[in-house]
Amino acid sequence: MNKEQPYSRYFVLFIPWLMATLIQSYAIESYFIAWLGTILIFILTLSGWVKPLPNDLPIEQQLLRPIFLVQIIFAGYMSFTSIFYFLSLLGYQNFSHANNVYFHTSENLFELAAQCQRYYVLGHAAFVVGILFFMDYPVRSKYYIKNEKLTKLLIFNSIVTLGVSLTIGRIPGYTQFFYKFADLSFFSGTLALSFSITAKKSLNILICLILYGINFYGALTSGFKEPIIISVLVLGIFLFPNYKKIVFVIFTPLLILLFIYLPKYNQVFRQNAWKEGADVEDAYEIALDATIENNKDDDSNKWDFLVGRLSEIEMFTKYISSTPRFVNYYGFRLIKQSVIAIIPREIWHKKPITENLVMERVYKADVIGRASAVSAKPAFIVDSYLCAGIFGILFFLFIYGVLVQKISLKAEYLFGGYYLGTAIIFSGLFQDFWRGLSFEFLFNAIFWSYISMLIVFRTLRTINVIKKIH
Repeated sequence: MNKEQPYSRYFVLFIPWLMATLIQSYAIESYFIAWLGTILIFILTLSGWVKPLPNDLPIEQQLLRPIFLVQIIFAGYMSFTSIFYFLSLLGYQNFSHANNVYFHTSENLFELAAQCQRYYVLGHAAFVVGILFFMDYPVRSKYYIKNEKLTKLLIFNSIVTLGVSLTIGRIPGYTQFFYKFADLSFFSGTLALSFSITAKKSLNILICLILYGINFYGALTSGFKEPIIISVLVLGIFLFPNYKKIVFVIFTPLLILLFIYLPKYNQVFRQNAWKEGADVEDAYEIALDATIENNKDDDSNKWDFLVGRLSEIEMFTKYISSTPRFVNYYGFRLIKQSVIAIIPREIWHKKPITENLVMERVYKADVIGRASAVSAKPAFIVDSYLCAGIFGILFFLFIYGVLVQKISLKAEYLFGGYYLGTAIIFSGLFQDFWRGLSFEFLFNAIFWSYISMLIVFRTLRTINVIKKIH
């Protein structure tokens, strides 16, 4: 810890939560103070006011470190997206006031939403304290890789991990490894593409574009929005250090368009591929045509998506309404279930189905009915609350930040620095940190991602790609 930055600055991050709590009887004002508090936390942490930012690399070349991208995506998504739901409570429809009946008859909804937002800003503060407390760069790595070999290694790694993912994907019970190696392939190929473009090596650019196209098509046909957005976002991040203006002009509106049109694309794709059993290629073409033909009549659907599906605050209000009033806090029960989820089913054939374990607390909180086909798994901060209320949020979100930072440091230690360590291995294998899954799914994903990281490291050491510093 830099002596010029006192530990007391950590406590400043909790001031927005404290202020919002002091005026909780004024629900609307309390909500907006908590919502704006996230902006203050971003300013204080990303400016280096709380703790100096790493100076071993220019800022634009370390954006995938936890204090930057993980914080922005995880905390930003958690805290900011609730604004649309709250605007709907205030009577807005498509950003125009529509005298919504909620404003007149459901004041309790304001109180619940404000309470959730206070938990969000509290969780954000605890999470970023966990990151900052252990943020110590530069990492004194024990291993290294020659820089002149990095691009070739990335291309090779992208091809190999793509092949491994496709092979593993055919084996029942190894789906999570399929996604992990597919992510490794994507991050390796994308970073290699940015290096090749900067070096102006035509053959490498062509190879990397083919790899990027394969991975992007996989994202388009996955049935999920996140891989598509991440595919574009990560390419922009890798190109940003050398092409700042071009990236800003092209990728900013592109990402906005994706947020606008992906809900329609995803809805049509899932309807055809998942429910009607259409071939993936046919479902992709139908969804793409439907998205291109999208018109203004879908404005209400887009607003409904922003209000009810982009943010999870409406579900959070149902959890805090039922716990602990009707359903007791879970305590360490969710931790026990998370440990069970880690055990491979090949070893324990009678292992409880993880989905069922998670959904049981969804049903108990009456978030959805048991007859519903919808999956409404709680987010990480919700599970933290369900364990022990406000103390659960403080504890588990702090541990979350610690894990994110410590694993990133370990990756840089093992793989010789930022590019192979954080940009490829950490970002490729531990992408689940960006989203904040339910306890059981997150613990399982992180545990096996860590094992995968060690396997990749040992493999590269065995073939002498990674060398030990003497």
